[in-house]
Amino acid sequence: MRYWLMKSEPGEYGIDHLQRDRQSAWFGVRNYQARNFMRDDMKVGDLVLFYHSSCPEPGIAGICKIAKAAAPDVTQFDKNDSHYDPKSKPENPLWVCVEVKFVKKLHLIPLAALRDAPTLSEMRILQRGNRLSITPVSDAEWEFITTQLVT
Repeated sequence: MRYWLMKSEPGEYGIDHLQRDRQSAWFGVRNYQARNFMRDDMKVGDLVLFYHSSCPEPGIAGICKIAKAAAPDVTQFDKNDSHYDPKSKPENPLWVCVEVKFVKKLHLIPLAALRDAPTLSEMRILQRGNRLSITPVSDAEWEFITTQLVT
């Protein structure tokens, strides 16, 4: 099993939406490295830290798991969708998405708490210039977050 951190803006689709829906496709990723993580590395059953970004208090808001392996992201073909990509064709799609399943909502673990933990100093989300919406999380980082920071 691997561990991941996936970012979403809570106003667009947050942990409360996933709790309500129970399971959802992770649409709209338009970064090749993040796409490759979904396509090549994510497996059904992998656990995910659901991270709220671009909001007044960013941080880890919940846990979910990969419920379905990567498949073509249908939004890339929809001209009315903000994630439409005219370069992508149904016979050769550029973008994929996985499905995630709700596990639990957490008391928000703020970005500041992650930054304050020396154990997490190498965590990809904390590295200068990292803007990826999907990043791997090491076993040690997962263990620390879920045993030391989850209340």
